[in-house]
Order: sequence, then structure tokens, then C-alpha cells
Amino acid sequence: MNIVDAGRRDLLRASGLGLAMGLGGVAPSLAANAATGALFNVRDYGATGDGKTLDTAAINRAIDAAAAAGGGTVLVPSGDYLCFSLHLKSRVHLVLAQGSAIIAADSPLPGQATGYRGGRYDDAESNGVFDPYQDYGHNHWHNSLMWGENLHDISITGPGLIWGRGLSHGREIMTLGIAFKAEQPGVANKAIALKNCRNVWLADFSILKGGHFGLLLTGVDNLTIDNLKIDTDRDGMDIDCCKNVRVSNCSVNSPWDDGICPKSSYALGYPRVTENLTITNCHVTGCWDLGTMLDGSFKRLTDPVAARLTGRIKCGTESNGGFKNITISNCVFDGCQGLALESVDGAQLEDVTVSNITMRDVSSCPLFIRLGARLRGPKDSTKVGALRRVSIDNLVAHNSTALFSSIISGIAAQPIEDLHLSNIFIDHQGGAGPDRATIKMVDKDDDYPEPRNFGPTPSHGFFLRHIRNLQMSHVEVRPAAPDARVAFHLEDVTRADFFAVTAPAPAFALHRVKDLRVLWSRATPDVTLVAADGRTL
Repeated sequence: MNIVDAGRRDLLRASGLGLAMGLGGVAPSLAANAATGALFNVRDYGATGDGKTLDTAAINRAIDAAAAAGGGTVLVPSGDYLCFSLHLKSRVHLVLAQGSAIIAADSPLPGQATGYRGGRYDDAESNGVFDPYQDYGHNHWHNSLMWGENLHDISITGPGLIWGRGLSHGREIMTLGIAFKAEQPGVANKAIALKNCRNVWLADFSILKGGHFGLLLTGVDNLTIDNLKIDTDRDGMDIDCCKNVRVSNCSVNSPWDDGICPKSSYALGYPRVTENLTITNCHVTGCWDLGTMLDGSFKRLTDPVAARLTGRIKCGTESNGGFKNITISNCVFDGCQGLALESVDGAQLEDVTVSNITMRDVSSCPLFIRLGARLRGPKDSTKVGALRRVSIDNLVAHNSTALFSSIISGIAAQPIEDLHLSNIFIDHQGGAGPDRATIKMVDKDDDYPEPRNFGPTPSHGFFLRHIRNLQMSHVEVRPAAPDARVAFHLEDVTRADFFAVTAPAPAFALHRVKDLRVLWSRATPDVTLVAADGRTL
């Protein structure tokens, strides 16, 4: 499918749950609002929906009218609405009806002041002295297709489409052959951005090509994200410094960046924890051609080398405020990187439960858990954080790459603590030779935390370093082809229990390990060791 072929716009319509249409093609609940005068149809405010006329001003007038009335529902009926920045308002419910598409108009090209028909997006606001502590995109919200700041009680729902056609996405391979530079005034790089908001509901719509972020949500509390489909060229959704969040029933295809990405940056000007977050019943992937998840054709990337096959769920990398009380359950990873939990900017990552996860064709490692010391934040207050009390249960990974095992690594001065892994089955491609078995992995405490930055691992199941109190039970690692590496590489690990573990022999390489027990396992006979260094089991 050619996603920019206007003649095939039916393929750009995401098939959502649909609205139970009633009065005039409006859902019955909206019809009730209409009877009380609380329904604001953007067509009544001058929007054309013809895909050629700029409808920015008309839709903003409808939103303003709803806000001025004390709140209401703004209806975007079927049609293509070309827009620059739309300004969300408190107590306004934006409904994207079936067959509707809000399309990001073309941003200004480099050296130009305006874009399509003389329009432009709102300029990025200054974030002052906090700019250096996170990437450019995390520091600004106004340079977006839709944005709101200091709002409450807002919602965007309905089975329509948000198409970020004219947004910057920062990739060298440009879908339209046009490079919109995000840092240039008048250019937008986000589909929806919210800052310091509360009581937010986002449901049932689709995003195609969402720029650097399909959703950038910073300091947003009491947030519900349900049944979104995001098919994009960078991050699907970033949930940054947010509290009381529920993400459910979402599908995200993001080959070149992360799919669902909780963060805790310094963008608000102070460290704020992301906490009380649930991610459930979601599908993340990085293997489909852009647009083919939405149209249902699910075409594999024609040039996977050009893609990073990222598409994962990742807590981090920005981690100044920390992550607390997180559950991730009933999720599917397909053709992407695995689950990542990261604290590298001085925060605590603690009390995390992960359960019922399936992975297929993982492009790096199934699990990447990293406590590091990048420490991007104010130098006088940013110190090494902590990563502790993490439980992972019921995980199956099939056909992951053999280059990396799962990597769980703290730092020498601050180990990961209290990590429990159970009921895990990993089968990977295998086939590594003896040269891989002798690899010495450097700590790289201050590097960007990414499996590829560690390099190939000397183990094919788990690389475990700088950990205190590790429990692994009912874990099986099975290479498809014989692999010369051990399944479990332990380095600077204290108090480790392995129970009912299955892996090819030799299964364990032990370096500076204290208080180890291996029981009732097919990988090796029962053993209890007070200390071991340079030993293989």
C-alpha cells in the first residue's frame, strides 16, 4: 500500500470499534448532548473536510465554543481535515467519527517560514535551563498537531484517524522525500502533546505516522489510554512523569523507536516519579511496513536493515524521577526488541510486576534490565539510583536473536536488588561459536543503556551482573542450534537461588559469586556454594 496515495484513502481509515450511530450519524450519547446544546459540529464552524482547505481555525473555533459553554462535545464528522496546531481545552470531548481524519498539514521546509498554504505550527516554547537534561522532543509540547497545557477533564475518542503526514519524524529515510526539521520554527513533531493535565481519556482512535511521538504525555495524572492503534515511524506513546495511568488494549507498530515508553524525565523542571501505572492487553511490534497494521495487510518490512525493529515496551531511558508501582501484563511482543526496565539518571525503579508476556522474533534480547550511571540531570543533585523488587512471571520468547542473551546488570557500587524470575521459557536461534564464549563485557556504566551498546554476550540465556538476591525458578533456555556459550553468566552476584532450571550443559559460568544454590534442575546437579570465581557448572 502507498500510504500517501490520496486516491486510496479508504485504506487509511482505521477500523475501530465504531460508534453505535444514531441521530444524523452521531452516537446516541452525542445525540443527547445535541438536545441540550452541548454538541459542537466542526462543520458548523466552517470546517470543510475536503482534504485541501486548511480547517485549523474552524476546529479551534468549535473547541473554543465548547469550552466557553462550560464544556461539551466537539464532533469531527466524516472527512479529511487538514490542520496545523489544534488547541485542546478543559471539559471538551473531541470525537473523531468513523471516516474522519485529522491530517497534519505540511510543515515549513528548511529555510521557509511557512508550510502548506502559508500555515505553520505553533512554535516550540522554551523550557529554560532544563533543556539539556532530555532530548529536544521531550522539552516542548506546543509544536504539535494537538496540544494542551494545564488542562483538566479532556478526552479524545472515536474510531477516526489522526494522520501526522506533515510532521517531522527525524529519520533519514523520509516517507515523502521531504525532511521537516523539528528544531525549525513552525515545524511540529508530535501528534498529541499534553503537559500538566489531569483526568484525561484517550480511546478508540488511530494514529498513522505520529512524528517523533504519537503521544507525548508529561505530568498527566488520572490518565486512561484504551484501544488505540498507532502505526508510526518513531515512539508510539511516551508516558512521562505521570501518575495513576491505565494503558489497555492498544496496538503499536513502531519499527524505528519504542512502542509504549514510560519515562520520568526532568522536563517539568524537577524530578517527578511515574507511578501507579498499568499496561495490559497490548500488542507492540516493529516489523510491519508503515501503515500496514492499520489497513490490516500486515506486510513485513521490505528493508529490515534500515529499520531498528524497536517497537518494545520500555521504562526509560529518561529516568530522573523514577518508576514505582508498575504492572505490565498480558502483552505480546512481535518482531521487536524485548522488555526494558532502565534507571540510569539517578532514580529509583521499584515494585514492578511483569506477567503473562509472549515474545516472537525478538531482535535483541527478551529482557533488558539496567541500573546505570548516565546521570543526565543537575550535577549537584543527580546521584546513582536504585533498581529493586522486580517480579517477572510467565514469559515465553520464541526465535530471539542469538547475538544477545537477556541482560540484567547493575553497577559495582550499586547492585540490582531483589529480583524474582519464574516460569520463563526462551528458545533462541543459537549457533554461537567458542569465540563468543570468551567475550569480556565492559560495564559501560555511563553509556546510553541499550543492548547493542553492551555488544554480544558470553551467554545465550542470561547475563547477570551486579545483583543482590536473585531468584530464578522454572526457567528453560533452549537454543535451536548448538551454542558454545553457557546459558547463565553470573558476575558479582550475591545470594542467588536457581530452582528447576533447564539448559544445555555447561549451564553456568560463575565469576565472583557468593551464596549460590542450584536445586532440582536439569541444567546441573544440585549444588550449594559459599563462593565461586572462575568456575563452570
